[in-house]
Order: sequence, then C-alpha cells, then structure tokens
Amino acid sequence: MDDKITIIEGPPPIFEAVNDGWAMGLNEGPHFSIPLMTRLRTFNGPSLVERCYRAWHNNADIHLHYRNELGLEQTAPIFAARNVETSDGHMLLLWVYLESDKVELEFDNGDEDSAEDGLE
Repeated sequence: MDDKITIIEGPPPIFEAVNDGWAMGLNEGPHFSIPLMTRLRTFNGPSLVERCYRAWHNNADIHLHYRNELGLEQTAPIFAARNVETSDGHMLLLWVYLESDKVELEFDNGDEDSAEDGLE
C-alpha cells in the first residue's frame, strides 16, 4: 500500500496557515506541530483522496513527500484531504502537520494590497 503522496515535478508546495477550529483541535500529542494546508494540481485528485482514506481506514499514516526550497526531500503527515474540481482540472487540498521548529510563518496584514488597489 502506498503510504505517501509524492510531488514529482514543479516547485515546492506553498503551505498556508490553518485557522479552522477542527484542524487546530486535532493537534494533540507530545510534540507541538503546526497544521498547514497546501493546494496541489493533480491529474486524478479523487484517487489520491481515496488513497488517504484507505490508509486512515486501516489506521495507517500517509505522508506528503516533496522537495523543499533547497531541494532536500521532506515529508509531512497528512491529516485531511479533499479534491476540488476547477476549470483547470483537479486541485488536491491537503492538510498536513509540520514540526513547529521547521516552520516560519509569514503574515499579510493587507496594507500593500489595499494601497495597490487604491483602497483604504
């Protein structure tokens, strides 16, 4: 059984902060991990989501396997998955955990966007 979803080509995934209560509530354990979400284009999103569900149904872990900005291989445990069909094809939404010491979050307060759009 496949225990990972691998990004074969393209840039490293962009991880977004998760502010949903359900995702934050799943962060229990001896280590503090940060729940993050990434969006990945894929050829067959439903089969990747099914792979996740099969692993969880069998009480197994499944990981996202990718290369970071330095080209080093990394993995992150997946705790939720969803496929969304867009006009450009399938978009796989993955919620993952990353260890807190390996995450640097950037926050956008929106000032630059409103200045560029002429909004105040």
